Amino acid sequence: MRAAVMFGAGDVQVKEVPDARIDRPTDAVVRVTHAAICGSDLWRYGKMPPNPDGLRIGHEFIGVVEETGAEVTSVRRGDLVLAPFKWSDGTCEFCRDGLPNSCPDGGFWGGELDGGQGEAVRVPLADGTLLPLPMQPDDPRVPAVLALSDVLCTGHHAARAAQAGPGRTVAVVGDGAVGLCGVLAASRLGAERIIVLGRHTARTDLARRFGAVEVVPERGAAAVERVKELTGGHGAHAVLECVGTGAALRDALDMARPGGAVGYVGVPQDGEGVDVRRFYRRNVTLAGGVAPARAYAPELLPDVLAGRLDASAIFDRTVGLDGVPDGYKAMAAREALKVLVRP
Repeated sequence: MRAAVMFGAGDVQVKEVPDARIDRPTDAVVRVTHAAICGSDLWRYGKMPPNPDGLRIGHEFIGVVEETGAEVTSVRRGDLVLAPFKWSDGTCEFCRDGLPNSCPDGGFWGGELDGGQGEAVRVPLADGTLLPLPMQPDDPRVPAVLALSDVLCTGHHAARAAQAGPGRTVAVVGDGAVGLCGVLAASRLGAERIIVLGRHTARTDLARRFGAVEVVPERGAAAVERVKELTGGHGAHAVLECVGTGAALRDALDMARPGGAVGYVGVPQDGEGVDVRRFYRRNVTLAGGVAPARAYAPELLPDVLAGRLDASAIFDRTVGLDGVPDGYKAMAAREALKVLVRP
């Protein structure tokens, strides 16, 4: 079968790889119908050391079950299914507590294993991982549902961690796909006012469409001061950090009002720490991390199917499998926000 493989920074190729196949009785094989390129893929694309063997890539996908192992009971051949960005068994204490991303038997797609940016994927622990969908692959809502594999659940995680809700002003740091989904999530949770920090007009226009009412293009200390100006000098009740740099997290903490909260979900890139003295006296809560997408997806799916939660507009370019390398280039050059892949 064919799949996208990353061989180093800026080097993605579509190659022949071993066919996805059942290896254990708890596996399923899924033929990919829809996949995506993620901002976290882009971080690796920008700095991965050369690897002559290459790493398979992609962790956001929807597809049709082609085969199941003898112990799989929750899905069957022909089902359309959503795969979250990490597989999990669904039965361990962490899965039962709503943290499938911490499942000790779980793992991430890609690397030496199948990635979502390919023709098919072997899905370990299929019963705990795959979410059956009540639709067909040609349903126009599929791109909106695909966002639940990662970015929409991640935005929701940030909004929940930051305690977004009625009567609260929310600031969203970052105008990428996760930040835009954070705007959607905060709006769904009833936020009174949403401010987005970003400087790419097409993206901030989409943020307004998703529920933001103000845009702050400044960065650093100037952005913090602007958010405070917009909030009577106090800062935002809830701040969503959707970038992943130490600078973005520091700004997010600085623009939170006393008693506020910061939800951080940006994949950490520079390892820079945060001095707790920056927010200790203001009683600011810091929470977040990796989103438990498999736990959130069933909760959010009804709103997505009903059209009340529609992130499909983040996909502003569609490519076939052969177009994946160019999709990475377009996202790296900020010529595309998020690329939808139709293998």
